[in-house]
Amino acid sequence: MFHLFDFLIYCFITAYTPGANNLLSMSNAARLGFRRSMRFNMGILAGFIIVMAICAIFSATMYAALPKVKIIMHSLGAVYMLYLAWKVWKSSVHINADGGKEASFLSGLLLQFVNPKIYIYAITAMTLYILPVFHSTVAIVGFTLLLAVIGASGSFIWALFGSFFCKFFSKHTKAVNLAMAILLVYCAVALFL
Repeated sequence: MFHLFDFLIYCFITAYTPGANNLLSMSNAARLGFRRSMRFNMGILAGFIIVMAICAIFSATMYAALPKVKIIMHSLGAVYMLYLAWKVWKSSVHINADGGKEASFLSGLLLQFVNPKIYIYAITAMTLYILPVFHSTVAIVGFTLLLAVIGASGSFIWALFGSFFCKFFSKHTKAVNLAMAILLVYCAVALFL
């Protein structure tokens, strides 16, 4: 059974919590403005699509070749979500908002290949939520694109609100992090319900 609500909670929390993409997007927008940060964010989106496709192929191949991997992936996914909940709860947001050089499309694209958060995001979503229910190529391609759009949307939102998020998180960091951490714990527990 597909748990759409749990899947979306996981995707949005993972996409919107602080990470390399989001912090760099916010920093660029705070320094340069939203429009000048768009090239970097479009690179993030392109890189996300490529990495999501690679992870979807890897996950589908592994899932088909090793059916017993499901319980291992569920357990590792739950542990990762609990770890992410802990990191989110303990994290703080600090960015450097001074002036500087505009980040390029290529730097946004290449960042995705060295960003472990999105690999784990994709493989966890694929193996825990999508592959147990959906098997057609069309569904997997559709979910791959959905994961890329949701994942990259975090950087666009953080860039859009740039300095607003910086001020908001500095005032309400603990409350926001606690709420996101609790939702991640819920997702981890729901995997086994």
